[in-house]
Order: sequence, then structure tokens, then C-alpha cells
Amino acid sequence: MSQVKVILSAALMLQAANLCALAADVVDATEVAAALKRGAIVWDVRGSDDYASGHIPGAVNIGNPAVVLRNLNTEDYIPTEQVQSLLDGAGIDLSKEVIVYSRIGDPVAHWGLITVRHFGGKNGKVFHGGMDEWQASGQPVSREASRLAAVDQRLTIEPAVHVYLAEVVSKVGKPDVQFIDTRSPREFSGDDIRALRGGHIPGARNIPVEQNWVDPGTVAKLTKGEVKTREGMALKSPAQLKALYADLDPNKETIVYCQSGVRAAETASVLRDLGFDKVRVFEESWLGYGNDLFAPAEAVQFVNIGALNSKIKSLESQIQNLTAEVKALKGAKR
Repeated sequence: MSQVKVILSAALMLQAANLCALAADVVDATEVAAALKRGAIVWDVRGSDDYASGHIPGAVNIGNPAVVLRNLNTEDYIPTEQVQSLLDGAGIDLSKEVIVYSRIGDPVAHWGLITVRHFGGKNGKVFHGGMDEWQASGQPVSREASRLAAVDQRLTIEPAVHVYLAEVVSKVGKPDVQFIDTRSPREFSGDDIRALRGGHIPGARNIPVEQNWVDPGTVAKLTKGEVKTREGMALKSPAQLKALYADLDPNKETIVYCQSGVRAAETASVLRDLGFDKVRVFEESWLGYGNDLFAPAEAVQFVNIGALNSKIKSLESQIQNLTAEVKALKGAKR
């Protein structure tokens, strides 16, 4: 076994030990293997190419659900009947035990769990370690697409899972409600604007989703080539996670949000496992809130349309110049 695999395996064994004390929503490779033996549905939420390159034997895939189950403009769920049709065709029966996974630390896996719960599933789990932990623990991998028998289910919306814009606005400033913003500090401060305006919900605590990980800087380090594995995306120990959220009240209603609800889903899983029993994800998140100019906000900064148009025109000019240069080079070679 290579040194990288040894390190990754050790890190994921540590996460598995941590998860022994976090057994509500988050499971490890051993629990996934046991669940497969008792007939659980395992849902791979990676893209189709990643799934084809190797997946947990028996796992089913419909592509990235954060893409195929959402309107790409609003980033809200597509109509329930369309979701139902896609899940039915793949045999993803939400009345059964369903375990969702991707790669280690990918919040889409947690968003898949939220989706299971949103549409009425009562026995959903998330395998946070995903394929990284599965392979590091020596489990078998399949490259043959799994096919489950189609089902005929009637999806119903569970109202305790998500909260929506009008209700969120009505809860701002209420003493029995606490907000957690899982976006980056620059998004929270309004400097990184991803809606009509930047900023945050008044009174929200900014705890970026990466703070749940052993090494919050893993993504940046991977981009720079400073690390070779995603092991830093393993969840912190229960004690460390409790310390991270120590100044929040687990008995209060806790509303978690990000840009569109995906990152927030990962923090929601962590909070539920820490004993927060009134956790809801703000479905529209900042994309909806920031586009509602009447919703109260702090650290507000608006998009500079003039500057944005200037940048777009500059990029268009650069592309035109590069295209002309490529054509000239091709012509010179003939």
C-alpha cells in the first residue's frame, strides 16, 4: 500500500472512530457494508462519469441530484412529480433505508440526505467518508451499473426539513430562533456577491461548512498541490464539533443556510448528530434572500452592474482577440 493510502486509511479510521459517537445521520464504511447486507438502498450522488469509474457494489446513480433534481435558475427543487418519476425509475424507494454518499466531505451527499427527508423518507443516512473511506478500508468496488426494480411511490413533503423565505423573514430577530450562515467569510461580509446584493441575515452566526472538517483549508491546499488526498475533509471529533457550536442552544429552532442549501445540508447533519432537534435548512438560502430587496439584511453590498458590464465587455474583447490570433496562426501553418 502506498504512503498516501496508508495516511488516508489512518485518517479515515480516525473518522470512523469519531462517528461511533455520532450515530444519528452519519455512518461509516462498516455500517454501509452491514446495511447493504440487510437490503438498504445505497445512493451514489456523484456525477455519472465518477460513478462509472468505480462505485460501491449495488449503489444506484441518477447523476448529481443537486443538478438533476433542481431548477438550474432558481436552484429550487423541480416539481415533486418529476422528482418522483426520477427516483421511481432508479428504484430509490424512500420508504426503505437509504444511505447517500459521494466523496469525503462533499456536501452534495448531505444534500441528498436532506432530499430523502424532505420527500418523506424516515430512515435516511449519509456516508460522509464516501468512496475515499470505502476504498481506504479495503471494501470492494464495482464498475458495472446497478439496476434496481422500478417502484411506484407517492412522495409527500415533510415540512420540518426546510423553511422558506416568508417564514424566515418572520423569524428574524426572534429570541427562540438562531441562524447559522455556512458560507465563506467573504460571502457573509458582502464582499463576495452572489445575488442582487451581498450580506447576511441579521443576527446570523458565520460558521463556514469547512469548519466541520479536521482541516478546513483542505480545498485550498488541494488546489495549490500542497496535499494529495481529501483526508482533511473528514469530520472533526464529536468533542471538537461540540466546541465549535458551543455557544448555540440545541433546544432552539436552528435555521441553517448557505447560497442555495447544499453546504447548509452538511452542517444540518452535524447539528442533528450533536443533539440539535429543531434543525431546518433554509431552502432558498441567500440566493432567494439576497434577491428579495425587502428582506432585512446586514453588511449589504449591491452588485455594481456598470462595473460588471465593463468586465464582461473586456472579456469579450480578449476572447475576440485570442480567436483572431488562433485563426492567424492556423493560416500561417498552411
